Amino acid sequence: MIIDGELLGPVKVGESFWQLEDQKTVSVLLTKSDDKNWWKSLVKGGPEIDTQKVEPEPSRLSDLDPELRSTVEKMMFDQRQKQMGLPSSDEIQQQELLKNFDFSKMKRVDKFTNMP
Repeated sequence: MIIDGELLGPVKVGESFWQLEDQKTVSVLLTKSDDKNWWKSLVKGGPEIDTQKVEPEPSRLSDLDPELRSTVEKMMFDQRQKQMGLPSSDEIQQQELLKNFDFSKMKRVDKFTNMP
C-alpha cells in the first residue's frame, strides 16, 4: 500500500502518475481537480500540513507553459488590485461589457407575467 486512506479530494487521474526512482523509491504525482486550494492533509484523518510553512520551489514566469503563465499573471494582477482596493480583472471585464452594451436595442417589458 503506497497511500493508505481516502484522499482529501478528487484528483485528475489522466494527469497523475508514478515512477520508480533508483530502483527503490516510488515517486507519486497526484494532480488535484481543484488546484486553487491547498489540502490540509493528503488523506482524510491524516497528519495535517501547515501550509503557512510551505515554500514553493523558486521559478520564473518564463518557465511556465503559456496557459499556466497567463493564469498566474491574472492571479498576481487580481491580488495587486485587491490590495489597492481596485476591481479584479473579471470585474473590469464586466464593467467594460456593461459600458459597451447598447441598451437602446432592448425590448421594454411593462409588466411581469407568471411563467410556468
